[in-house]
Amino acid sequence: MQIQTVLLILLAVIIALGIVLFQYFNVQKKRGQTGWVLSFLRFITIFGILLLLINPKLVKNQYTTEKANLILLLDESTSIANDSSFLKKSVNTFGNDDRISKRFNLHTYGFGKDLSSDSLKFAQNETNINKALESINEIFANSNAVTVLFSDGNQTVGQDFDYFKTGNQMSVFSVAVGDTTTYEDLAISQINANKFAFLNNQFPIEIFVDYSGDKAINAELSISVDGNTVKSQQLKLDGISNSKVVTNFIKASSIGLKNVVASVQELPSEKNTTNNKREVAVEVVDEKTNILLVSDMVHPDIAALKKAIESNEQRSVSLVSSSVSSEKMQNVDLFILYQPTPQFKPIYEFVEKSNTNVFTVTGSETDWDFINQAQNSFSKNSYDQTEEVSPVLNSGFTLFSLDDFSVDDYPPIESNLGEVVDFTESETLIGQTVKGVEIDEPLLTLYNEGKKRQAVFYGAGLWKWRMQTYRADKNFERFDEFIGKLVLFLASNKAKERLTLDYETVFEGSREAKIGASYFDNTFVFNADANLNISLKNADGKFKQEIPMLLKNKYYEADLSNLKPGKYDFTVSVKNENLSKSGSFTILDFDIEKQFLSTNYKKLQRLSERNNGNLYFPKELEALKDTLSNDQRLVPTQVSSQNIVSLIDFQILLVIIAISLAAEWFIRKYIGLI
Repeated sequence: MQIQTVLLILLAVIIALGIVLFQYFNVQKKRGQTGWVLSFLRFITIFGILLLLINPKLVKNQYTTEKANLILLLDESTSIANDSSFLKKSVNTFGNDDRISKRFNLHTYGFGKDLSSDSLKFAQNETNINKALESINEIFANSNAVTVLFSDGNQTVGQDFDYFKTGNQMSVFSVAVGDTTTYEDLAISQINANKFAFLNNQFPIEIFVDYSGDKAINAELSISVDGNTVKSQQLKLDGISNSKVVTNFIKASSIGLKNVVASVQELPSEKNTTNNKREVAVEVVDEKTNILLVSDMVHPDIAALKKAIESNEQRSVSLVSSSVSSEKMQNVDLFILYQPTPQFKPIYEFVEKSNTNVFTVTGSETDWDFINQAQNSFSKNSYDQTEEVSPVLNSGFTLFSLDDFSVDDYPPIESNLGEVVDFTESETLIGQTVKGVEIDEPLLTLYNEGKKRQAVFYGAGLWKWRMQTYRADKNFERFDEFIGKLVLFLASNKAKERLTLDYETVFEGSREAKIGASYFDNTFVFNADANLNISLKNADGKFKQEIPMLLKNKYYEADLSNLKPGKYDFTVSVKNENLSKSGSFTILDFDIEKQFLSTNYKKLQRLSERNNGNLYFPKELEALKDTLSNDQRLVPTQVSSQNIVSLIDFQILLVIIAISLAAEWFIRKYIGLI
């Protein structure tokens, strides 16, 4: 309480006392016991009222004991499913220990690909230890906490947890679950191949073979395509030279989906033979999309477009200047014209004669007077004023499926302000916002003139969007897939279709197997009320299934993650419409969790030592609990908090004033002073 408040209270005491003395001992001259009682009651009333007017603040200290947080982080992957009973028992052991409950707030989380607080199921097909640790680090960033990680140390996806370091001094203890015995093992750890190959060309297969053991061995590596062995060779490995990278070239002799299997001979004493074989699917096609990117300037957009388009091996981009020869322009499926100027005139003349599709990207160096005269699909009245514009996606776009594509996090790019006029059928894919205000001008427009198609991007800075995709997603896939769909639309001269499919021809395991579809009515408006079904059958016809496709935003999707590995044919049909489309795909027989047999306890030990903890084995749980119970960094702490309350909030004071007033009135009434 401040000195000023104390002085005011003393002044209130003096004033109340002065008034009482004046009223009862000077004016009314009351003496005796009754006078003292009345004086006291009058003093209480006056002092209470003055105290309410002063309204001093009272500070109330509250003390609470805060326990440290103990997080049990359990690996739920299938690789340690055999130890699930031990893990569940361990959770109960920690929960029933009085020393732990008195000292810690216990939290239990499971993880596979992502962190989960649901009941433990041990059926995850992927393991991301680093992501789970990062999530725990964020959740308990501002508290005194310790993590106990139960895992076999075998991570299958994500950033390597060998480099994880908590940023808030949180300790990480590890319990090595599984078989810590080291067995002699020969494995194909990875196989790399392009998704597409071209007829009568050689396509590469890269195989990584690893050996765990001490003695020298000879093993045969063989490669088969659709069950027929096409390559084989002998490998020599030992405890020092324990890995080989083998590259072979296979001839694509026929069109279709080819199942390529690489297998290495089993060792006599080998316990885990699941990882001796890996397979990959390669689709052989007889054509490639040839794209000519024309530019007379150097700009990062050019590299971004080339990399995005060529992320699909079916597409090839050639970089040329506007002085390109007519021979080079032959057999081109799509022209990308970057910031055209009058030097592009021969190219526009060739495009007009050959009826080739065009993707025009504009910017500050674009000559709009020339473009307006060189073609008759659109025109722009440029103000010659550059402005930063932000993208906004047209949710009603119908020319092709966008799935879950979003531009919400994309940065602004430069664009010339001006009015765009379309002379042919067009649809805006991305609009513009300037300083947070959406304007009625397109940023990306597509033109569909029968069999001729073109697109115009009214800005420069696509490279920023590709970099932002990597910053947000840690890969370029979202941007590259968007550009790929745009190029696929432009490179095709087919008339607009009411039913389109979006799917991969090869799925590495069933967990990612999904097929998307877009359906439009007779006016080519997306129909969200349709009933789409997908009929499935495997290659031998023994398995047949029909399931409905579910609406997701602006497309339909079928989740096929419950299918077994194999080749499947499918047909998507629209109920009450004579409209359907067919395709095929392959689900590879691959479970990465089955590639590991032994616990990587050394890696878990490095993780714990780097994060102020230690490694323990299942038989040492009691020792781990002793360590946690005696760790002085994890003792409960007493936390004080001050609660400042105004005196006027105490209702008891009002009650006292009312009682004193009433008592004084009754006494005065009783003795005849009223």
